[in-house]
This record gives sequence, structure tokens and C-alpha cells, in this order.
Amino acid sequence: MREIRYEIVKHGVSFGTVLAIVLSWSVNKSILWAIVHGVFSWIYVLYFALFKEY
Repeated sequence: MREIRYEIVKHGVSFGTVLAIVLSWSVNKSILWAIVHGVFSWIYVLYFALFKEY
């Protein structure tokens, strides 16, 4: 059971990071900002969802 939970968390964090980098690149077109947003991954995803206009 513990091993299954570890795998789910591991993949969830990876997905959030990739999502943040893709969203950042699509908006800013900057590698530096994409790296910064990748580090803060889910925080940036939530910010994008709440405050950015599509």
C-alpha cells in the first residue's frame, strides 16, 4: 500500500511541474520564467487558473 501511494504522489508532482512549465511558456515565451514556474509548479498552476484570462 505504501509503495502505491508513493508512485501516485511522484507522478502527481511531475505532472504539476510540466503543466506549470507549459502554461508559463505559452504566456511568457521565456525559458527563465518557465524554470521559475516549474520550481513553484502547483502554485503557478493555481495562479494561472484563478487570475489569468484565456
